[in-house]
Amino acid sequence: MYMNTGYLNHSHMDFKDKSRPLVVGSCGTYRLSSHPKLPTYRPRGRLDYQIIYITAGCGHFHFDNMDNETIVPAGNIVLYRPKELQKYEYYGKDKTEVYWIHFTGNNVKNILRQYGFPDKERVFQVGTSMEYEQIFKRIIIELQRCQDNYEEMLVLLLRHLLIIFHRELTREHISKNEYLDHEMDNAVTFFSENYNQNISIDDYAASRGMSVSWFIRNFKKYTGSTPMQFIVGIRINNAQMLLETTTYSINEISKIVGYDNQLYFSRLFHKLKGYSPREYRKIRNKF
Repeated sequence: MYMNTGYLNHSHMDFKDKSRPLVVGSCGTYRLSSHPKLPTYRPRGRLDYQIIYITAGCGHFHFDNMDNETIVPAGNIVLYRPKELQKYEYYGKDKTEVYWIHFTGNNVKNILRQYGFPDKERVFQVGTSMEYEQIFKRIIIELQRCQDNYEEMLVLLLRHLLIIFHRELTREHISKNEYLDHEMDNAVTFFSENYNQNISIDDYAASRGMSVSWFIRNFKKYTGSTPMQFIVGIRINNAQMLLETTTYSINEISKIVGYDNQLYFSRLFHKLKGYSPREYRKIRNKF
């Protein structure tokens, strides 16, 4: 299991702060690959608000009643409000990856309404996007480094996240229907679980009885990226994590994420991240 977290003033205490309109308390990510189960149970909830964004796999949530189970797949966010029962599990077999953020303030309810989050709803379909993940990662880094004016930066980043969620929530899905949602969910799951294999988009579309152009067009509407952009995003994101957290060589990391050609991998990493893998590792090792 991989995890990375950051806390305001490095404190893990649950808190409520009414001195400002919006305050970010903590943010983090979990990625399960083999760990059997990661459960959370807070019968009285928390004092703050929490958003959970599921970027891969799914989460098993029990809203209002511990006996009820709602499976929330990738591409959705779950919003918990203060003092709501929180019971949910992630399973290694689902290869679940989530990002979460806790926040409080004296105007949170109105801010959430402003960005399209009704008071009673908990699950919102926003699709999967590397942009979401990049903002979450930036928030985590800000919390870990505590640079000048970082609390203000945290609020700006959270508002940025809420705005792009809102844009997705209000965007018209021209062909939205149960069949389309089902097929795109299947594709996201398949690509997330097999990203390091040699995937043919043409073969995948044919196996599902879809034309390649129709599949690519609708996958992009659903996720914000083409199938290959989505796969490359997962590969480079995981390569980034391996560069930060392991001592694997660049060649080993290249093969782990699905590239036999290290030179091609390095060029692609540089194109997307602005640094070569070696430069990126050197920079990250300074922190």
